[in-house]
Amino acid sequence: MKNILKALLLSIPFWGLTSCDKGFDELNINKTAATSVNPVFILNNATINSTYAPGTVIYELGIVQQMVSPNSGVLTGANFNQDSRDNTVQNWQKYYRTVIRNTQDVIDQTKDVPARSNLYNMARILQAYAYMVTTDSYGDIPYGEAAKGYTQQIVLPKYDTQQTVYAAIIKELTDASTALDAAKTVETADVLYGGNIALWKKFANSLLLRAGMRLSKVDAAQAQSVVGKAVAAGVMELNTENAMVRHDANYVNAVGNMLNSTEAANVYMAAPFVDYLKKTNDPRLKSIAVRYVGAKSGPEQVASRASSEPAVQIGMPFGFDNSTISAEVTKNKLASFYDFTQVDRTRMAKNTAPNFLVTAAQTQLLLAEAAQRGWVTGSTAEAYFNKGVRLHMEQLASYDANAAVAPAAITAYLTENPFKTATALEQINTQYWIASFLNGPEAFANFRRSGFPVLTPNPFPGKAIKGTFIRRLTYPNSEISVNSVNVKEAIGRQGADDLDTKVWWDK
Repeated sequence: MKNILKALLLSIPFWGLTSCDKGFDELNINKTAATSVNPVFILNNATINSTYAPGTVIYELGIVQQMVSPNSGVLTGANFNQDSRDNTVQNWQKYYRTVIRNTQDVIDQTKDVPARSNLYNMARILQAYAYMVTTDSYGDIPYGEAAKGYTQQIVLPKYDTQQTVYAAIIKELTDASTALDAAKTVETADVLYGGNIALWKKFANSLLLRAGMRLSKVDAAQAQSVVGKAVAAGVMELNTENAMVRHDANYVNAVGNMLNSTEAANVYMAAPFVDYLKKTNDPRLKSIAVRYVGAKSGPEQVASRASSEPAVQIGMPFGFDNSTISAEVTKNKLASFYDFTQVDRTRMAKNTAPNFLVTAAQTQLLLAEAAQRGWVTGSTAEAYFNKGVRLHMEQLASYDANAAVAPAAITAYLTENPFKTATALEQINTQYWIASFLNGPEAFANFRRSGFPVLTPNPFPGKAIKGTFIRRLTYPNSEISVNSVNVKEAIGRQGADDLDTKVWWDK
């Protein structure tokens, strides 16, 4: 009897093991975890990450003299004409890691799926946008072998010439725009345009127009041809067509977040920008700027001191650090450098402010230049110019209702500052400079391409550049150390990896 009982007790664990093993695989599957992601959500991730990096305040907006800081350290950049690679790296990392990688994922998943052809072409358009920002920033970049680490195990991509990259961008935009079809699946979950095919086409064609105009100095004939194709296909004419990334408390504007947190009291509107708006009696100054009158420190920049009145705005000049700026403080009869004008962090630079990639205002101003050059004939340069200026002034209401410009003020401005054929290119591109405020990469690119506005070089002593202005951003240290063979090949072809070397189209 004892032996029988002992045998039964010894067998119980094996019965238990056999029982537990049944259904074990099913038991350990998380039935609420996603096993795949709808690629439209991957495109949305890329779209949201297309917004500009905080480093654009330190470099691009500083180069074109719209914003400046007297402080060094993490804010060292265009304010001192220095090469700070912790900041020049930001466009590279942002667009390759979060935009190009994700758009390539969407492209790979949808290229052979006819039902998702619109999504496939939308991803191509957004990727072309990301590549344009990246190549305009650095020149020669990985393109043909980029974003293929997972699919083809290419982890050290070769660099393509900017000329090659631009040819590819133009082809992608042309082909993708043509292939979009409203009769096919509409990707309503798309956060940029809700899948609206007509608007995606206008985004692509307006970006194509921008690409064509970028070639105006290096290849005028090709520039005219590309511009003509873009216009014929249909470009942005209304602010409702703007390529605008919306932000909220969960997905904040990166530049706004920077200006409302660590650098709230350290970045100011630059004197050349403020002075130009004041000189021309531009109503946009009241929408953009704020001055905390009498502030002696960051904590004193409070609402009770805030004034948006144009007459009291004083931009911070270039050429000074936080020690030498004291002479300018005295000269302007200010309480401290905290008393200079800033972009309004409660309106245009708030955390939830939208980010504009391509706008109708920019598009119409490019058409004004194209018409002035005789490349388009749909309307006059003056008509395009007036429309572009008006559109940008109307666009400001998108940032905040309190930033809206009254229609009568717009009309008065255009009357006081009429279009003049003799100075058309300067007028048009100076307005493009204003219309691209906070869009650092585009303001920087068009400044190099057009040569306008006419700015006085930053006189800060001990500059790291040989020329008058920074012409490109430098490659990341990570690329130099890890992908050194391909970087060295690009440098040997393009020129020294410094702030002076010009990109291909910057002649």
